[in-house]
Amino acid sequence: MRDLLPLLPRPSRYAGIEDGAVRKEPDAVRLRVALAFPDLYEVGMSYLGQKILYGIVNAHDAWWAERVMAPDRAAADILRKHGAPLCTLESDTPLDRMDCVAFSITHELCYTNVLYMLDLAGIPLRHAARGDDLAACPLVIAGGGAVLGAEPLAPFMDLMVLGDGEETLPDILRLLERARAQGWTRSGFLREARHIPGVYVPSFFTEGADGALVPRFADHARPARRIVADLERAPYPARQVIPVGAVHNRLSLEIARGCTRGCRFCHAGMVYRPVRERSPESVGALLEDCLRETGFEEISFLSLSTGDYSALKTLCAGTLDRCAREQVTLSLPSLRVGSIDDEIMGRMADLRRTGCTLAPEAGSQRLRDVINKGVSEEDILLHAQKLLEHGWRQVKLYFMIGLPTETDEDLVAIADLCRAVRDAAGPGGPRLQVTASLSPFVPKPFTPFQWEAQIGRDEIDRRVRLVRERFKGQKCLKLRWHEPAMSHLEGILSRADRRMADVVELAWRKGALFDSWMESFDLAPWLEALEECGISAEACIGAREPGAPLPWGHLEAGVSEAFLLTERGRALAGRITPDCRYGACRHCGACDTAAGPSRLAGTREAAQADAQRRNRLVFPQRDQLAHQPRRDAEGRLVCKSQRQEPPRIAADLVHKAAQYRFWHTKTGGSACLSQLELQATLERALRRAGLPLAFSQGFHPLPLLSFGRALPVGVESDAEWFALTLRRLLPPTEAAALLAPHLPPGMRLRLVEFTPPGRRTEQAVAETFAARLAGEDADDLLARRFAAFAALAEVPFTREGKNGPRVMDLRPLLPRWAPAPRRADGVTFTLDWHMGYLSPLLFTLAVLCPEGEDDRLRPRLRLRKTGQIFADGRVFPPSATSADNG
Repeated sequence: MRDLLPLLPRPSRYAGIEDGAVRKEPDAVRLRVALAFPDLYEVGMSYLGQKILYGIVNAHDAWWAERVMAPDRAAADILRKHGAPLCTLESDTPLDRMDCVAFSITHELCYTNVLYMLDLAGIPLRHAARGDDLAACPLVIAGGGAVLGAEPLAPFMDLMVLGDGEETLPDILRLLERARAQGWTRSGFLREARHIPGVYVPSFFTEGADGALVPRFADHARPARRIVADLERAPYPARQVIPVGAVHNRLSLEIARGCTRGCRFCHAGMVYRPVRERSPESVGALLEDCLRETGFEEISFLSLSTGDYSALKTLCAGTLDRCAREQVTLSLPSLRVGSIDDEIMGRMADLRRTGCTLAPEAGSQRLRDVINKGVSEEDILLHAQKLLEHGWRQVKLYFMIGLPTETDEDLVAIADLCRAVRDAAGPGGPRLQVTASLSPFVPKPFTPFQWEAQIGRDEIDRRVRLVRERFKGQKCLKLRWHEPAMSHLEGILSRADRRMADVVELAWRKGALFDSWMESFDLAPWLEALEECGISAEACIGAREPGAPLPWGHLEAGVSEAFLLTERGRALAGRITPDCRYGACRHCGACDTAAGPSRLAGTREAAQADAQRRNRLVFPQRDQLAHQPRRDAEGRLVCKSQRQEPPRIAADLVHKAAQYRFWHTKTGGSACLSQLELQATLERALRRAGLPLAFSQGFHPLPLLSFGRALPVGVESDAEWFALTLRRLLPPTEAAALLAPHLPPGMRLRLVEFTPPGRRTEQAVAETFAARLAGEDADDLLARRFAAFAALAEVPFTREGKNGPRVMDLRPLLPRWAPAPRRADGVTFTLDWHMGYLSPLLFTLAVLCPEGEDDRLRPRLRLRKTGQIFADGRVFPPSATSADNG
């Protein structure tokens, strides 16, 4: 697969050159595992669960975990055209040669992507088709937050991991290593694996007459979710793979796991119980280690409800000081209304005001009580007033439509609440810019609403239109909404049974892929597959009868059906249930209590070590105090000026002690990095190296880092540079020694030199290149094309610019060229930039393909920059020359 990098779009996704990636000798390990994420690289590299498992597996000397993501459609077409299988990023090993392929399932719309990846790897899709020879085909497993309701994937998996995987996956791999060494069969391995807590073997269940799944083994009748009871002892990777691009490209530190707020629509809030918090001391130690090893410039404290972490103020006090010292920003996602006080908010505003998102979920208080949101309109307006007081002027509000018992009055209340938030400052005060987002409700397994119906597409459209009408003509209010057809498909899949597996496979064969991406989503293949399989979409989203068999009823998530039914009854009565963290226990089943032991899985030894499975908090009550916004003598809200001030930055961070130019190569996999990816990669490498970076001033302080001309993706270079300003003087050799170990493969430092302070680093006036065509049939085609080009008096070339088409003459750009000493090495040439700059790749293609042969010859072209020439005659590297030939 790596041989095809020049042909692949966004090749950096597949190059496997990231710092932090683990590379071992294949012959030195006994077990190889592919951690597979069924989505694009940018999404997969944002997923914390895979990072944790990657660190755990690779800490074992005899095991090697590698990564693999779903290639986009264009890349998959290229793989198929060349007969190349899907491979791992670290070693470019085909998936079918791995011992285990472990998928992370985070949502229902990725089901077809799992089949897509198995097919690209040449692995049989279904468990029953893989045969009993465990050595002939990898073990295919799945885990992640969505597997408790993923029966449509069951026929495709050898086994599934329920709950936290930190302990279950190593148990599986130890057994697999033993099985491979002793020549066990696949079925024999699965029979032994069923005894591992947290393991679910789908093939050990068959469908009964009433639709319920019947176990084949009495000791595997109700597989249970397994948890890490003490998060303090859970492994967390300080050294992580640093992505070259990710949706959430920052350091995510998990400060707590689980939530007991009890929102009745929330799958995660029910199945991740109990709450387990890390201590501020543990988080602080992890923060130091992770920042040193990763070089990230943004931290995100992660949990299902970050604002409910009992020691958040204590944690933030030390963290924000740390951030200020090194220009690192802090974000707190998943904030509940009113969950942070004004002291935290003010400190965050001093660093940098990141976006603020709140989730009232419903517009009316009645409906918020139905879903047990636990916030009032007064709470929401108070939070908005806090934002205004500390200088924020924009806020996003998330709402759900189609919730049980929802009426048109509840929908009208969405617009009313948004107006109230906009005007929270009162008459004469500044307004908040409010962006409201609507998402259709989807009933999920193991929630009090698992028996409720989902509204159909037409009704979703009607309700969206009703809210839209209320937003028309309103200043400072915007409305966005989730695609109704996508939510409709999610509803079809969210509570489906195993019969849906045939639909998933058929929809994939009809082209359904990347269904969570709007530009790729298409409902038509799914509707056709449902019809061909004789399954009604309306029945899939319809109500379920309490007491009737449910497709997930044979699995134990930790919350009892009796608890869920009680909460459903309280919802229909409009009664709220307080958070059991700080109130009375509601006997959901997840914790060990006086009423009975936890329903969750665990070995006897683990249970003894963990004492009891219950909520584990740092403090018995949150360490934040209620805050009332400041008002003047007339009772008006005191807000920060509309003219926002830049964040505070320490004086020593902007001191400019010395400026350097770092010369380096950019070859192999690093040639796949775009200019933006290169900049992000270098910034984190510089932080990991501990270089004393100098920063700019203003609203977004950044390291003082600049680059030479951007090199086209896929073009190699022996002579690239970047300029860097440090706040403390270092000898160039010391700066080079600090940075060199942190650069990706293919980036090798060649020289570090001082440059004149206070001046922009000069650009080259000309550059030298070498070009060749891959393939034995290239002959001297390049030389003939360059000779023909050089014989022309002028070569008009049209390209699109910011102000429309622009015509330039290419001929003056080529003052010199020559055939390489060996014909197979192509040609060498110089490009002169006095008359203007053009991508050297575009220029070379214009010479090579004057008759429009780009599609045929571009994949075979290999272009490399060999040197740079400056106005004063200096050449880097000094040996860079180019022959003269008319």
